[in-house]
Amino acid sequence: MPNMYESAGYETYGENQLYENGMEARTPAEGSIPRGFVPFDIENSTDGYNLAKETLKSPLDSTQVDLERGKELYDIYCGICHGNKGNGQGKLVKREKILGIPSYDDAGRAINEGSIYHTIYYGKNSMGSYANQLNEEERWQVVSYVLKLKADLEK
Repeated sequence: MPNMYESAGYETYGENQLYENGMEARTPAEGSIPRGFVPFDIENSTDGYNLAKETLKSPLDSTQVDLERGKELYDIYCGICHGNKGNGQGKLVKREKILGIPSYDDAGRAINEGSIYHTIYYGKNSMGSYANQLNEEERWQVVSYVLKLKADLEK
């Protein structure tokens, strides 16, 4: 019985006729989602952005908002471009690596919690999505902190 001590080696994800897709890894069941993932039902479009701006509200109440944690996450992911004060003067802007980051208090932007969350989730213009870096609760903490920065700038 040589196959007991000299087993056939298989390549990871190599071809294998035992599975329906011909590979060793199985495809996830249709409609399944990763553990801990919460689907976002608003689409990635201008209409979706406007819908989020009009209807999306934070599920966090005042006792769940942690501005210190929101600041920590903001400084890690957002401050490099948007600036630590939300004025659009982050390090990359000052070094002229990227241009045109508006301040949170720009009247033309009129951002609110729904529009901020949608932008974090999908990205906007040259800003990419941060949905993979921040879970849902962390995104809402950042939204709360951005609204605080906006209020500070408008004083």
